[in-house]
Amino acid sequence: MAETTFWRQGPTVGRQTGAQVMDAQRFEELRPLLFSISYRILGSVGEAEDAVQETWLRYAGTDTEPESLKAYLSTVVSRISIDVLRSARVRREAYVGPWFPEPLPTDTLQTQPYAEPADSAELADSVSMAALLLLERLSPLERAVFVLREVFDFGFAEIAETIERSEPAARQLAARARRHMRDGRPRFEVDRRKRLDLADRFFDALREGNLEALQGLLAADVETVNDAGGKGGGEGGRFGAERAARILVATVPPLLASGASLEPREFNGWPGAILRDSEGKVVGTWVLDILDGHIQAIRSITNPDKLSHLGPTGDVRAMTAERSRWRRRAREATEQEDD
Repeated sequence: MAETTFWRQGPTVGRQTGAQVMDAQRFEELRPLLFSISYRILGSVGEAEDAVQETWLRYAGTDTEPESLKAYLSTVVSRISIDVLRSARVRREAYVGPWFPEPLPTDTLQTQPYAEPADSAELADSVSMAALLLLERLSPLERAVFVLREVFDFGFAEIAETIERSEPAARQLAARARRHMRDGRPRFEVDRRKRLDLADRFFDALREGNLEALQGLLAADVETVNDAGGKGGGEGGRFGAERAARILVATVPPLLASGASLEPREFNGWPGAILRDSEGKVVGTWVLDILDGHIQAIRSITNPDKLSHLGPTGDVRAMTAERSRWRRRAREATEQEDD
């Protein structure tokens, strides 16, 4: 009999009977849904993976056959995620600098662990950085209710059982969550093709160091924000388009010249890129917020703890030190030519 691995970081579950293998197959079919629920509640890829793995262990350890496997597993993963979120809130309050959700690859290069259970605009919008940051304003219960009801269309009876509250209480939580989300919802460019086209022009201009082109693509009050977790990289700020363009030209092209690379990718349904060092290791991600033909915000993450699911991580401080050495060599070469 074959051994089966159920999660990319999960255990290999010994020799199995035919019924157990069937259970594993049914679980695997629902895994994208379970991960999608948990990630939206937690905003963390690693924690969502752990929640799904714990869900499998609880399912494998029970002798009870649920009437609806989907409802049972969704309830379990939601309860686990709510508990994790409650403890995570304490850690996030002490987090150094801006906090962003862990970047989730959503382009054609994505791998199976992060696949969505269905392809729809509603699902894509609900996993955007902007939406996940709005969800941070909700209590753990409000967040879970909003995700289950508004994103995955669960009935209130199912939701009430999941959160162990009455159905009227679940409805009240949903109403509060909708109000908070509606009041803070940002505007964004709906046309995905337009977003991708503008992002391509932005990264082309950035590689070329084209100051004028960059300035024309940035909103007048563009914001650049970096989640470094105190482990390398500044926090950014809100700049005028001209200043932001000058900062980008002064920092990124020298990085690329010194061996780093920008790999266009889509994260959380929005265009962005992976920044890699000269060895190809991941040192950061970018996500672009786009509206009315301009980039409104550039959200970057350089905290290595939030990037390990994308591959081996590098040291952003070492990369910037290499950029400084490249600048010094370039300056010395220019001075020699002038002599």
